[in-house]
Amino acid sequence: MTTPDQIATWASTGESDTLEFKRSTAELRRTGETLCAFLNGNGGRVLIGVGPDGKLVGQQVSDSTLRDIAAMLTRFEPAAPVEMDRVALGNGREVLVLDAPAARQSAPFVFEGKPYRRVGSTTSVMPQQAYERALLDRSHSLHRWENQPAVNVRLEDLDHEEILRTRETAIAQRRLSAGTPMHVGDILDRLGLRIDGQITQAAQILYGTRFLPYYPQGLLKLGRFRGTTIIGDILDNKQEHMHAFAMVREAIAWLDRTLPLAAHFPKGSIFREDRQPVPAEALRETIVNAVIHRDYSRAASYVAIAVFDDRIEVRSVGDFPTGISAAMLSQEHSSILRNPLIAGAFHRTGAVEVWGRGTNRVIEACRRYGIAPPEYSEMGGVVTVTFRTSVGPTVAEGLDAPRKGLSQRPTSTPEVTPEVTPEVTPEVGRLMFALPNELGRQALQEALGLKDSEHFRKAYLLPAIDLGLVEMTQPDKPRSSRQRYRLTAWGRQWIDKHAGPDRGGAG
Repeated sequence: MTTPDQIATWASTGESDTLEFKRSTAELRRTGETLCAFLNGNGGRVLIGVGPDGKLVGQQVSDSTLRDIAAMLTRFEPAAPVEMDRVALGNGREVLVLDAPAARQSAPFVFEGKPYRRVGSTTSVMPQQAYERALLDRSHSLHRWENQPAVNVRLEDLDHEEILRTRETAIAQRRLSAGTPMHVGDILDRLGLRIDGQITQAAQILYGTRFLPYYPQGLLKLGRFRGTTIIGDILDNKQEHMHAFAMVREAIAWLDRTLPLAAHFPKGSIFREDRQPVPAEALRETIVNAVIHRDYSRAASYVAIAVFDDRIEVRSVGDFPTGISAAMLSQEHSSILRNPLIAGAFHRTGAVEVWGRGTNRVIEACRRYGIAPPEYSEMGGVVTVTFRTSVGPTVAEGLDAPRKGLSQRPTSTPEVTPEVTPEVTPEVGRLMFALPNELGRQALQEALGLKDSEHFRKAYLLPAIDLGLVEMTQPDKPRSSRQRYRLTAWGRQWIDKHAGPDRGGAG
């Protein structure tokens, strides 16, 4: 029950985007317009019996007054979920409190045939384009692709282990009741992924095990390209259909295998620190967003990750949601979900929030890492997130390469195993042990005590690069005066395997 003190507190704050004062029910038409605007926006409250200055004046409320209000509420389409409270001021007068919730699923509302919106403390007619877009959004909320029955999908066709994993993780995150049964059907019901006993298409995308021929959009594309264009040689190419949770895990694992690791020793520390070109949390957040927010209604849609020498691109089919632009993603913005059921399942596991802060966290992670924030763009119905970073060429280009008889090995090296160990000469072994951190060519030569530059280049440096054990810090500028050399992931593993107590290794 609302009290006069609460009314006085509200009135003291002044009119705003969610609060309006009306002196009396003589202003019922304007009251209806404002309530319509609140329903189409973030909700709001109209106080009838409060002057423009916030003074509580009240009015006498008769049966005729209540009939007028009820008649005003009938002029909404669709029906307005407005609640009314009567607050007596003690002098025979009352303040009427009309509360309108944010009702986006039913919006847009119209009052007397016109839609309204709220901007600051002003109510105005909604522009035609905005109204038409809101109508499309309302249709989407009721008839979304994700909440339609899945085609030829039975409960036994889903990944039961993944569903149980979701239950376990969601309970641990306190986003699902601990009393949720272990039966996968009951879990889907709790997640809203089974409606009236029918498995939804969202459940298929999240947990499906068979995607062709009915769900070709469950596609993940992974590619590593030589150079900086899509027409460069394809060094690694993987395309596979899988459910959403598996898609995220596979994409992250593939990037871990593909991206080079740079090693350095932080000042004052004797321990080496491994570093990818882009912070892992930024890549993970971006991949999750691509999987959650893409347009699954398009049969030809997919998520793709492309790695070039100078950048990493994460692409997803589907333009930005209504009301969101590329420029807004680097600022505070609302979370507008194209696929709330799919997003909800990820949210329950703690993988994402629902506050629209994901892109802001990605940008902040990049800044802390000391690299440029990603670029967000949309073209031809495909959203692309681009991380501009030096991944490096796949061969020791620029140092008189290619050279006959020398192998060409990608800087993104696989793990060294007993079965795959590079044949390291004593000279290369000495060079590697002389690289605790990044060194320039002259400094590295001096560290080895070598005077003959050509001998150093041919017997030490070039073989180490060709074996994929050492890489350039500026591979796109091989003759730069700022060029430095460092161990690759392969090189570090070789060091860890061969270093003895005196670090004599292969020396």
